[in-house]
Amino acid sequence: MEFETLCLHADDNKKDEWGTITMPVCQAATFVHKGVGVQSQYSYSRLSNPTRSHLENTVAKLEGGVAAFAFSSGMAAITTVMKLFKQDAHIIASEDLYGGSLRLFRNVNTVEGMSFDFTDTGDIARVRSLINKNTKAIYCETPSNPLMQVSDIAELAALAHEKGLLLIVDNTFLTPYFQRPLELGADIVIHSGTKYLGGHNDALAGFAVAKTPEIAEKIAYYSKTIGACLAPWDSFLIERGIKTLPLRMDRINANAKLIAEWLRGRKEVKKVYYTGFEDHAGYAVSKKQATGFGGMISFEVESKALAENILSNVKVLQYAESLGGVESLITYPMLQTHADVPVEEREMRGINDRFLRISVGIENAKDLIDDLKQAFER
Repeated sequence: MEFETLCLHADDNKKDEWGTITMPVCQAATFVHKGVGVQSQYSYSRLSNPTRSHLENTVAKLEGGVAAFAFSSGMAAITTVMKLFKQDAHIIASEDLYGGSLRLFRNVNTVEGMSFDFTDTGDIARVRSLINKNTKAIYCETPSNPLMQVSDIAELAALAHEKGLLLIVDNTFLTPYFQRPLELGADIVIHSGTKYLGGHNDALAGFAVAKTPEIAEKIAYYSKTIGACLAPWDSFLIERGIKTLPLRMDRINANAKLIAEWLRGRKEVKKVYYTGFEDHAGYAVSKKQATGFGGMISFEVESKALAENILSNVKVLQYAESLGGVESLITYPMLQTHADVPVEEREMRGINDRFLRISVGIENAKDLIDDLKQAFER
């Protein structure tokens, strides 16, 4: 099946016993055993649930993995995957990451005995130089949040496997519709399903997708043990969102290009971070490994006052944390997504009081541009 069809019919065989078009919400915590020693497919919803299993099978097929695991949030997915590594494990990670991932790695995993080096994972020579005897994995976001750095997944995979490491790729920004890391060599794909997969700002979810049965078996063990599984109703909502993923991503991709170009034409805007510009450092890699540039744009304006003015006066765009929904959102990373990153580090990377991030939605692009224009000029 083609991708668009898989979004609707990837796991239809699981619905046959009900005869429903839409997978029902199986709002059950526990299930009756058929007899002593007779293994039932379902026993307890922390382990598995029909609605969640249907969603997991769909996501696994969309990413091309052997199995997917649905969690209560993206952070729950990352937390669970980090349990694959022992206390003395060393991880090389992208220096530009979602603030919650940085907080987990630095303030939780490091306390537990793991160590991390943060670097530009687009610089393969630099990544190679950081590998030591305890290195167990490379973890990257591409494009990264919020500076839109691009890493070459195939190159990182080749290096990782040469050294016996795992490559973990957060694919939240582009989704499997635009980018399929497992096909490029990654071992595990992470998603905040809250974002584009769900797409409607109405449910929290996270996913880990495994390339091999061996990795899947390990994630399954930690998933059932930690217990941060996705509830049936939320599974239903994310599954419903996935059905329109290609349509939404095409519209978002087209809108983002127009808005990024408009922002670049404003004299008050000092820099626009958007991977779809041909002069973006990662443009060639993006063209090679992805079929779209997504809907994320970051930009720096000339003053803090202007940044605050824009946030206070947008009307169609909404000043809110998160991304990936049908509604366009504008975010102030220094106060929201990256508030826990030390000020000196934020400033060094350019995440300052003039820096804004837009998650472009499916509204008419003209309305979004007109809204930005009036907010700029108030």
